[in-house]
Amino acid sequence: MSVQIALFGNPNTGKTSLFNHLTGSYEYVGNWSGVTVEKKVGRLRNPHGQLIDLPGVYSLNPLSRDEEVVSRFLLTESFSSIVNIVDASQLKRNLQLTVQLLEYGKPINIGLNMVDVAENRGHIIHDQLLSKLLGVPVAPIIARSGKGCDKLTNNMSHIDSHKSSLFKIHYGAIIEEKIEQIIELLPDNISLSKRWLAIQYLERNNTVEAYVSHIADEDILNPIYKQAEELIAKEQNGLSVRQYIYQIREQFIEEVIQRVSEVSETNKRTATELIDNIVTHKLLGLPLFLMFMYVIFMLTFDWLGSPLADMLDGLIAGPLTNLIEQGLTLIGASQFIHSLILDGIVAGVGGVLVFVPQIFILFLLISFLEDSGYLARVAVVMDRIMELIGLNGKAFIPMIIGFGCNVPGVMAARTIEQPKERLLTILLTPLMSCSARLPVYALFVGAFFVKQQAFIVLSLYVLGIVVAMLVAKLFSIVFFRGEQSVFVMELPPYRFPQLLTLWRSTWEKGKGFLKKAGTFIFAGSVFIWLLTYFGPTGIAEQMDDSFLAVIGSYIAPIFSPLGFGTWQASASLMTGFFAKEVVVSTMNIIYHAPNTESLQGMLSQYYSPISAISFMSFVLLYIPCLATVATIKKETASTKWTLFSIGYALVIAYIVSLLIYQIGELFI
Repeated sequence: MSVQIALFGNPNTGKTSLFNHLTGSYEYVGNWSGVTVEKKVGRLRNPHGQLIDLPGVYSLNPLSRDEEVVSRFLLTESFSSIVNIVDASQLKRNLQLTVQLLEYGKPINIGLNMVDVAENRGHIIHDQLLSKLLGVPVAPIIARSGKGCDKLTNNMSHIDSHKSSLFKIHYGAIIEEKIEQIIELLPDNISLSKRWLAIQYLERNNTVEAYVSHIADEDILNPIYKQAEELIAKEQNGLSVRQYIYQIREQFIEEVIQRVSEVSETNKRTATELIDNIVTHKLLGLPLFLMFMYVIFMLTFDWLGSPLADMLDGLIAGPLTNLIEQGLTLIGASQFIHSLILDGIVAGVGGVLVFVPQIFILFLLISFLEDSGYLARVAVVMDRIMELIGLNGKAFIPMIIGFGCNVPGVMAARTIEQPKERLLTILLTPLMSCSARLPVYALFVGAFFVKQQAFIVLSLYVLGIVVAMLVAKLFSIVFFRGEQSVFVMELPPYRFPQLLTLWRSTWEKGKGFLKKAGTFIFAGSVFIWLLTYFGPTGIAEQMDDSFLAVIGSYIAPIFSPLGFGTWQASASLMTGFFAKEVVVSTMNIIYHAPNTESLQGMLSQYYSPISAISFMSFVLLYIPCLATVATIKKETASTKWTLFSIGYALVIAYIVSLLIYQIGELFI
């Protein structure tokens, strides 16, 4: 019989790793708070059914948009039971969510994760006693390695999905009376626990409050809550009902922890603490981050990436192109088909594919930093700077994700609690240098800055961050003046990433690039080639007579002050709106370059080193790609802010490139 089981847990408890072990399906595994922002579904190996991976939350009372997903799920979705993953090394905080889930009334299995981390810190948790006190099965596990997951799976197989939880905390006479009054107002035909609804209503869970107000008389509900607030404030020295309920739960949790845990006194400092003293140091933190990024770019462009890219370029431009050409001749293909395939598809798609090794190396190294726990520290380091511009360190996480792709970066802003900061982060994330821009950088730095490739690319990444911060400060003053920022973030322990996890994470990021090359860039290359093949008078004898040249010539004068006022550059930038990789595809087609080395040689005739930097800076900052624009529209639900994100990026890109070129010309 197929079942549906919901997976709940705090952020950073290993929830997504457990999801992978139980289902065999891969979901992106990061090492910071809030990486899962949507409901994910995987097919369980045993028992047969589905596992629903929900966003990581500390409480059922939603603060951010991803937390609303959890409350809405509990109110509206049908499922058999719950798996709650709990961090054994942070038991007190994790049990707050567990208690609320127990009150929900569904059968629960608890996976007590990170027992190894807890033991290293001197904490021993007696899982059987914890199971007895909570009244639910508890299985100690290590989700990263899968240890103990068999016992958890066995518990899931034998749980009675029709048996409701009998768990109950007594909240004192005043609250219990109000709970009963609310229960009496709720209709009998609802399937949800009335007690849970009443408690969440009194806690002012906005999602539950709206639900209860819809099914019961709000004119009676409000006086019940207000009376509870007055009585609790009078009896508990000004505490709100929500604070009081939290306090009662906290007392219960402390009693449980005292009974189930043994703590050995140890003065031994953990490796995590020792490393954090260095990498989060107020003076050393930022230089270390820049140093790590520099090493990453050296590996990507100099030590590993370039030799591999050259090998792939030689394969595509040599044996593969010759094989395709021979095949076309053998089947008697027309000159039109010859040109379409070789000058359009192979030149366009192949010109982008040669940079696949560099992109995969970059993804691999960033995944290593993510899974090790280091990037969470970057958010802490950046918080000191971000606070000056009206944001906090948590907002830097979507920006880091944006280094891979701006689309998930924009979506990751859902984890930010404050609406102002969420909107600001969405607007700023497209300024981060995504992997789609990497082929453009690789092309130009290989042509003009052979010995400084890593430094130039790192400078572009830093430029994106600096511009984003300056824009954030401006927007905070103009649009969001006076709003306060709050930063709370858990730092996970450092871990050496597992090779399988690294490969999966790298592949998940990289396959999107390959998929885009096989579909979007393929179609774009055909379209661009057609624009170069035909002109206003028919078949274009010269490239300058083509439709693409005509279109590019109209806007080329605009870019003359930036150092690249040619129709070829203008046409490439126009097509880059659809996907930034298409800039390289367009250039390959326009210049009829047989390989990347030849294209780089041709570019040296049209660009100087300073105009090359100006062009790369413009590609970095100008309008988000089509997919990112669509995501901004979806996340903001606003056409106004979507159009604003396009317009301001164009203005910023133009100003920055203008300054770079004009000032650079004075000194070079």
